[in-house]
Amino acid sequence: MSEVAARDSSAVRPGFSAARVEGQVEKRAARRYRVLEIIPGLVTWMLILGPIPLSLRYPQVVGWFVLCFDCYWLYRAAELAVSVCISFRRVRRVMAIDWRERAFALTDPQARYNELPGLIELIDRRVEELRRSGNDLAARGGRREQQRLLAERRDLGRVLRLTASGEPLPDPRQIWHVALIPTYTEPYEKLYQTVKALADSDYPRDLKMVAIITRETDLQGRENVVRLREIFGSSFRHFFHILDPLEPGVVVGKSSAMAYGGRWLYRELSELGFDPGKVIVTDLDSDYRVHRQYFGYLTYTFVTDPDRHHRLYQPIPMFHNNLWQCPLPVRLVAVTTTHVQMWRHLTPERLVSFSSYAVSLRTIHEVDYWATDAIPEDSRFYWKSFFRYSGQFHSVPLFMPVYGDAVRARSYPRSLVQQYTQIRRWAWGITDIPYYIDNALDHSEIPRLQRITRLLSLWSDHINWAVAPFVLMFGPTLPLLLNDSFRPTTLGQQLPVYAAWLLTGALASLIVLVFIEDQLAPPRPKEWGIGMKMVSWLQWLCLPAVGVVFTNLPALDAQTRLLTGRYLEYRVTEKT
Repeated sequence: MSEVAARDSSAVRPGFSAARVEGQVEKRAARRYRVLEIIPGLVTWMLILGPIPLSLRYPQVVGWFVLCFDCYWLYRAAELAVSVCISFRRVRRVMAIDWRERAFALTDPQARYNELPGLIELIDRRVEELRRSGNDLAARGGRREQQRLLAERRDLGRVLRLTASGEPLPDPRQIWHVALIPTYTEPYEKLYQTVKALADSDYPRDLKMVAIITRETDLQGRENVVRLREIFGSSFRHFFHILDPLEPGVVVGKSSAMAYGGRWLYRELSELGFDPGKVIVTDLDSDYRVHRQYFGYLTYTFVTDPDRHHRLYQPIPMFHNNLWQCPLPVRLVAVTTTHVQMWRHLTPERLVSFSSYAVSLRTIHEVDYWATDAIPEDSRFYWKSFFRYSGQFHSVPLFMPVYGDAVRARSYPRSLVQQYTQIRRWAWGITDIPYYIDNALDHSEIPRLQRITRLLSLWSDHINWAVAPFVLMFGPTLPLLLNDSFRPTTLGQQLPVYAAWLLTGALASLIVLVFIEDQLAPPRPKEWGIGMKMVSWLQWLCLPAVGVVFTNLPALDAQTRLLTGRYLEYRVTEKT
């Protein structure tokens, strides 16, 4: 008997086939994965229910925990307000730049770098003339343009140092963009606006492509694509229509549609002679409208990034297309979602792909496309890529908006139900935790500290999502109601007071968010009277209640479903 056979028990045990060994391994892996699925929901419910028995025996522990948690939320609220302000300023600065011109200047960065000092000096003289003539408004505009040129020169200096070190700079005229749009039951009018925004973007027609995915059985969707191709076909280098046959064994939803569409797109573009490393694919939801400068900004960022094939480029989703036509609770959810994404853009280590994002076709192929067995398509693609590249994959924030629709169904009550369902689907990202742990255990090449910190970041977001309102609302009163001996203590008497002050400070950050959102949001409808306008200002007072019902409860629902094995099915959010 060979040494290999001696070590392999299946070689010496009669009737013990390799298939049986494989089956047992799969069963053990499935049991391990199921345990990992149970843990997140179990921890969440322990945090929610744990203070009840603790209040009976150790009320001081509960009291200090509540105060620490309230302090943490005061910090988080202040951080959110400051981050939204900073992101807002960056978005305005980015949107004011002609990114098409800046991107194509990279064909000869040295020439542009040498040209800029003369332009800056010319503007400086003109600004001085305007200031002396008393035209301060025009002078301030000139100063802003001067600052933009100085920033461009600093960026070009970095690019030139990069090329001097031997890093090749791709030709921006050889970078092609594809908007990959999965659709199902979306009305024609919605798709029309999405494709029109792509066609109207300030970028050469020969460098833009669009690919719309419809199911083979979606006859109305197929007809919509035919109509759109007739209108906008000449606005793109290629206008592809991908028919998804719904392959056996997939979890029906956006992720499986993107997986099929991505494979189709790779084959088609390879046959047409395109280099996948020079094709940027934007995963674009069917109700999203890109900014006119989106492709220029993305090209510039991609070309100047030396690790571009280990990166995902995330714009800021702003749900403003139909903001003033939505029910008040839906409007608040849409606004707060935008603010959270603006905050995440300042913390790239916590930034995970959300909704619509861009990545090179070469990267998509190397990570084996999107998952066909997952509902949270965006975050799962990020973590799949993270492990494929051994932790060297990261998101790059793009301070450029893409404008999406908030939830709006055929009736007010149905809109509320659809909003709850959408947030629950987003919260189904809790399934990323068992996926992450399972893969982190198998990828020892990733530094242990990095694996732990990324897990804690991911998990803490989901815990806060589901647990926070219960601690903030019931935490200060729970030990007082359940333990009479705790009430006369100093901590017992002061706990509600301290908690109230801390939460008041946290809510005060709303003033900043209200001001920023008023700058971001589209103008209120002209036909609105003073009453409706007042409601749109006072709506923020409803945020705590709306947050609990339409944000926290869906998250708890999703985690409980995963805990009990009642898996979620993908449902398309209704947006009329």
